[in-house]
Amino acid sequence: MRAFGHRTAVFLWTLLSVVTGLVLTGEEAVQSAHPAQKRWSKEGPHALKRRQANDTIAAPIVASVSQYWEGNDGPWSSFAIQIGNKPQNIRVLPSTASTSTWAVYAEGCPSDAPSDCPDSRGGTFNPNNSLTRVPNSIFQLGVEENLDFQVFGDFGFDTVTLGWQGSGGPSVDHSIVAGIADTTFTWLGVLGLNPRPTNFSTFPNNPQVSFIQALRNQNSIPSLSWAYTAGAQYRLNKVYGSLILGGYDTARFTKPSDTSTDLTFPFYTDIARDLLVGITSITTDKTTSSSSETKLLDSSIFAMLDSTIPYFYLPEAVCAAFESAFGLTYNTTSDLYTLNSTQHATLTKLNPSITFTLSPEVPAKSSDQAVQITLPYSAFDLNVSWPYAEESTAYFPLKRATNDTQYTLGRAFFQEAYVIADYERQNFSVWPCKWDSNTNNANVVAILSTDASTNNTDSTSGTNTSSGSSKKGLSTGATAGIGIGAALGVVALAASLWFFLLKPRRAQKQRAAELEAREPHVELGPHGSGLSSYYPNKDVNAELDSRPRHEMPDHDTKFGILEAPGERPKYEMDGTGTPTELDGGVGGKGNRGVVHEMDAQPAGGKLASWLKMERGPDRERDGGGSYFPEQAGRGGG
Repeated sequence: MRAFGHRTAVFLWTLLSVVTGLVLTGEEAVQSAHPAQKRWSKEGPHALKRRQANDTIAAPIVASVSQYWEGNDGPWSSFAIQIGNKPQNIRVLPSTASTSTWAVYAEGCPSDAPSDCPDSRGGTFNPNNSLTRVPNSIFQLGVEENLDFQVFGDFGFDTVTLGWQGSGGPSVDHSIVAGIADTTFTWLGVLGLNPRPTNFSTFPNNPQVSFIQALRNQNSIPSLSWAYTAGAQYRLNKVYGSLILGGYDTARFTKPSDTSTDLTFPFYTDIARDLLVGITSITTDKTTSSSSETKLLDSSIFAMLDSTIPYFYLPEAVCAAFESAFGLTYNTTSDLYTLNSTQHATLTKLNPSITFTLSPEVPAKSSDQAVQITLPYSAFDLNVSWPYAEESTAYFPLKRATNDTQYTLGRAFFQEAYVIADYERQNFSVWPCKWDSNTNNANVVAILSTDASTNNTDSTSGTNTSSGSSKKGLSTGATAGIGIGAALGVVALAASLWFFLLKPRRAQKQRAAELEAREPHVELGPHGSGLSSYYPNKDVNAELDSRPRHEMPDHDTKFGILEAPGERPKYEMDGTGTPTELDGGVGGKGNRGVVHEMDAQPAGGKLASWLKMERGPDRERDGGGSYFPEQAGRGGG
């Protein structure tokens, strides 16, 4: 057995590399078929690699709370954002209905407002100080119109960043921002969570992308989803709100044992009221006149979940039942159920609990297709201030609805409810908040996009997540990856085989054939007598070199290497004697005015001393100009 040559060794090395690559590709694909649950601790989320699709899954975004409790209609846990470049810090409240961000203008603090108005409204935004502000026009805010709110905003586009300056939060350029100055609709600015686009008459047939959708488009969140609870100042040691974009926090909610763990609510067909739930019952465990459970709702209704406003908009009959149960009095001036000191003291001592039973359908299909959210009286124990009252006044956040389109469970409800909305799967879930020692130990789980390849359905929100699964088969992405890798390997193998084995062997055979076909050796005499026998039809008058002659490789003409192609044969001149001048053929021997290429006919005399050697394609032309085509048309210099 002969030793491997250099080319053979290189070929074997290439083959080994291709096989190793295919093995590694297959191993990676097999590993990718074992999904693991994507979780992030509160110390900081980390990006996850999804190997099936060879791309990166973004981590959920945990919005930064401002650590403020503020508002003129209750103590609400706000969140920090920045608007513009130069960035301006603003504190806002999440709105599950709005598609845009709202910021309070300085005009929102008129001359009769309290002196701390700008700060109490979460800070004001000056659009003139932003380098990235693009103005649009004045439009209605587009939410709560069913509640008879007609509020306008100064719309434009600007950069919106989550978190305080320097926190490194994600940013969205050219995001929709509306400046507001109204004092009765919302006191703080708003961060819109609804991902549907906004249509402006100034941009016909060009819907503008929402903030959440923009985050998804730039792969800042794993899916078009969010989870929110308002937090509760009265729970534990003041538990701040929680807002997760693209996931949810399992430490903030619980699933009752008598409720199906995969209970979800489908989005309502009216996109302006998509978070619609059925309320099958409202009860209280005690009243001012009874210690037994009392019904506050006689027949089921549908209501919208909306964190933009703090109130419960319920039918007048239900409001009447609340009035009777808790001794409430409706204030027609403020349009609120305000409480005097005696009423407030009575309810605080009574401390009733009010339970809402929610279901996707009314009546519920079964008992496990409903979930109960129980609110202590502390969730209703709120205060209002200017412009509703000159001084802070206790009130019960209940509103009389005039029709069924106004039935709403507002921000006060979100103090005890954890809502997870998945806009890619068109469903949401509502769970009671959990209050224990682990409430503030975040355990964030990603909600993967419907584009992601997963093998398990997570029961928390009824959405597919990356939870572990016993399946070990290859996914579609993994199979495609192996196929592509195999195809590339075959191509590389074939190319290596041709270059290192077949091509060298073919070249060796060609050289051997050329050597075998070499011309016979001819010894030339001093006068070329030997040449006459090899070229019998040629008149020889010059002695040729005595070295053997060989045909040039791939020469496909009938002439040997010593012949020049042409109609008449041409010969090498005698290199041993004195050069003789050839006959010019025109004008006789003395005519030296024309230079001719050497003819094959016998020549007499000496070559003209002025004979010039011919150049190749770049030879000098008449007039001394250059023959290089690339210089044609160029100027000198």
